[in-house]
Amino acid sequence: MKEIRTRIAPSPTGMMHLGTARTAIYCWAYARHFVGGKFLLRIEDTDQERSTQEAVDVIINGMKWLELDYDEGPIYQMDRLNRYKEVVDMMLEKGLAYKCYATKEELEALREEQMAKKIKPRYDGRWRPENCVGRPIPEGITPVIRFRNPDTGTVTWNDMVYGPISFENTELDDLVIMRGDGIPTYNFAVVVDDIDMKVSHVVRGADHINNTPRQINLYKALGAEVPEFAHLPLINGPDNRKLSKRNGDASVMDYEKKGYLPEALVNYLARLGWGHGNDEKFTKAQLAEWFD
Repeated sequence: MKEIRTRIAPSPTGMMHLGTARTAIYCWAYARHFVGGKFLLRIEDTDQERSTQEAVDVIINGMKWLELDYDEGPIYQMDRLNRYKEVVDMMLEKGLAYKCYATKEELEALREEQMAKKIKPRYDGRWRPENCVGRPIPEGITPVIRFRNPDTGTVTWNDMVYGPISFENTELDDLVIMRGDGIPTYNFAVVVDDIDMKVSHVVRGADHINNTPRQINLYKALGAEVPEFAHLPLINGPDNRKLSKRNGDASVMDYEKKGYLPEALVNYLARLGWGHGNDEKFTKAQLAEWFD
């Protein structure tokens, strides 16, 4: 059997959310369940406007407090910009991606027009090479790079939590994979990272399900093996909305400040969506042994 490699990849833009902690616990437990399994920590810090060192420290301290030991990392995306550019250049050369010179104003006008016609807003491929033959490249505009998504076919995967999920490629447009400033977008960077880090199982919140078909198409375009996906139902507050500061303690470190034991929080979060018979209290070693 191939090596089991999981990862937790938070963005350092604020507190360490309880949902992130539960995902980390499941990733840790799944990796530890298998002999030789590896658990990685990656810091997705490409949002330079919101990412802070303080938030990075909160993540690392939260992992340490919960005693979720990782085998590799922390790995920072901003340290990998040359790698993303290398992959983008290869994709441009092979025709898997192209430069798009559409302005923000153009795209906003396109969106308004589509919404007025009750059409799903999506990029119309106006800068695909075959659609702009003879069109002059506008001056003073730094292009973004778009992935040429397949026009036909169905993207399907067997989610380890939700079962079979399918999307039609006609529902997906040509994704921006690199901004004009050379910073990769989330969907692109995460695929390159997971390929390079040989991640075998991507475990994350169900709010990422809509990202998955785009990422699967990128894996296939890059000739890489597609990992297994497991999407977790979100943790909701009493108002049935995603848990936030407005409806309870959403931060891991709030519980440390209030004197909770890390073993208690790990035990509680592990049971939000998973269980082992009638066992309510268990050690981390038992969690790793039982987890599926």
